[in-house]
Amino acid sequence: MLTRTVLRSRIPNLNRLLHSSSRISRQLFDPSTVERVSEDVDVCIVGAGPAGLSTAIRLKQLEHKLGKELRVVVLEKGAEVGSHTLSGAVIEPRALDELLPDWALRDDHPLTQSATSSRMRFLTKSLSIPIPHPPQMSNQGNYIVSLSRFTAWLGNIAEEMGVEVYPGFAGAGVVYTDDGSVAGVRTNEVGLDRLGCMKESFEPGMEFRARVTLIAEGAHGSVAKELIQKFDLRRNSDPQTYGIGLKEVWRVDPTQYRPGEVVHTMGWPLDFRTYGGGWVYHMADGLVSLGLVIGLDYANPYLSPYKEFQRMKHHPYFAELLSGNSTRIAYGGRSLNEGGLQSVPQLYFPGGALVGCSAGFVNVAKIKGTHNAMKSGMLAAEAAAAALSQEPSSGPVDMSRYETALKNSWVWSDLNEVRNLRESFHTPLGIWGGIMYSGVDSLLLKGRTPWTFRNRARLTDAQHTQPAYRFLPINYPPPQPPLSTDLLTSLTLTGTNHAEDQPVHLRVRKDGNENTALRKLHVQRNLSEYILSLGQSCKIV
Repeated sequence: MLTRTVLRSRIPNLNRLLHSSSRISRQLFDPSTVERVSEDVDVCIVGAGPAGLSTAIRLKQLEHKLGKELRVVVLEKGAEVGSHTLSGAVIEPRALDELLPDWALRDDHPLTQSATSSRMRFLTKSLSIPIPHPPQMSNQGNYIVSLSRFTAWLGNIAEEMGVEVYPGFAGAGVVYTDDGSVAGVRTNEVGLDRLGCMKESFEPGMEFRARVTLIAEGAHGSVAKELIQKFDLRRNSDPQTYGIGLKEVWRVDPTQYRPGEVVHTMGWPLDFRTYGGGWVYHMADGLVSLGLVIGLDYANPYLSPYKEFQRMKHHPYFAELLSGNSTRIAYGGRSLNEGGLQSVPQLYFPGGALVGCSAGFVNVAKIKGTHNAMKSGMLAAEAAAAALSQEPSSGPVDMSRYETALKNSWVWSDLNEVRNLRESFHTPLGIWGGIMYSGVDSLLLKGRTPWTFRNRARLTDAQHTQPAYRFLPINYPPPQPPLSTDLLTSLTLTGTNHAEDQPVHLRVRKDGNENTALRKLHVQRNLSEYILSLGQSCKIV
């Protein structure tokens, strides 16, 4: 993988302005006065996840049809490809079979553990009760993988094919043309302190100007949010809804290891008002991925997703699984799209498109999204290649054919079948009504209904949270190592590294503007009405 230093040596005339003297190193950074290096490419992809890398690989596969070489650049915020991807996932290989038909013949492929069984359990505080699982949750033919290793593997294939992959370069903003269309992205500045002043190590971000810009940065990414707002891409769709997934990887005692077993749970520790559930995936090499997903539309502001996950591990089912010579080796969390078909925005904008979780293709019933994300990237690549094969025009590239192709693909039918399941939990019948409707729809109706549940009120997840005075505080038990630990202990297992004086990444903006008064108002309201600090809250606002 290429680093910033290597990139500087590869690009001619790359002359970032290094502020090294002590006199100016702590001046406030003003982006309007910075001279940025600019590189022209054919396609710039933001995000080296399964969607972004599938896009890049497919573009390189299509080069011979174009009769010319495409310069394809992938920007990745992590220090290396896969470093920001949580391990432990069940992958449906449908898209991979289409992208790389010979993947199983590659000696280095990471799909070494097939799923051998699928079970579902309803948990009470002390019992684990087997229940039927919807047919969509069947994992026959699927694989349990380390998604981090899978992504790194795709990255290596992309580079072998000539894709330029640049880890450590986050897409920080959009570059626009004079007519307002998208001309590319700019990368993040390096060497700013927490006040936004330039340190001696300061380097301004650079611009990648592209004929086609594809955003594959994952759920609720900053670049996608900017584009969705600017081009009003949600004008005909419901607001996106989210869940937070908290995950750990354990090396379990050999007596508890059952390779290929997949288990999903409902019920405890969550109450009947809160949407969510747990999972256990027995991966290869004696590893087990386990975790808890909680819908961010929960009503009780005292709820702590982290603490709910920690106490879940003290249930007898999990306590037995993690007993004996078991060791926790990794922890992480990420947001998940849960809105489904109704929340998919317009996928294209002047000069580019949204792919993967930037658009939101997770099948909530399957608890899977990698296959849909990869297929969306492949379709976006085909649309981009077709557009690039035409003679350059004075206007932006039109990617509307990508949306048409996706709506005619199996991704759309995959989401259409389950479109009402998650939204059924927002009916007046609540969680129990959602469970009953989901059971009937998934087992019998299979989405063949003339109705589609919509979020007519356009409520966001945060608007479902109610003031604290309506609830009693939740009395969470203290951590009991090794099963449960405090949050700071878990953070040591995330593989992240933050400087003490780096810029704050949680920002409060309104209509794109940010100021001290707005931030104080936000904090005051959270503390007074919702008894929340930013350290406790996981809301998307």
